[in-house]
Amino acid sequence: MYKPSICNDKKVFYHGTKADLKKGDFIKIGCHSNYGKRRKANFVYFSATMNAAIWGAELAEGNMTERIYIVGPTGDFEDDPNLTDKKFKGNPTKSYRSKYPLRVIDEVLHWQGHTEDMLEKMRKNLEELKKQGIEAIND
Repeated sequence: MYKPSICNDKKVFYHGTKADLKKGDFIKIGCHSNYGKRRKANFVYFSATMNAAIWGAELAEGNMTERIYIVGPTGDFEDDPNLTDKKFKGNPTKSYRSKYPLRVIDEVLHWQGHTEDMLEKMRKNLEELKKQGIEAIND
């Protein structure tokens, strides 16, 4: 478990989505997930890498504009078990989750997305997992 007071001074955290948010808004649990069956999310997700946030924005459901926000956790957080150890040893994507809200600090306006080939490959991989009944851990 990480404490935000320890990490916020040293790290910048990102959240990729298609939601239109403003500085000072909070990203909270209980909203419908951007992914899969769009169940109510028990966690909010974020990363210390732009690449993971870009994937989040690009793969989010919906037709709205892809956005990357700089966020600040407001409480304890942990490594995201969807991307740690089950798929990658350790936490190379520096991805985290929390039951506490994320405060939107700013929006990253200029970023480079993945190529269409990379996106298509990722979408196919996610579709295969879906067919196998594998969904994100939400407990």
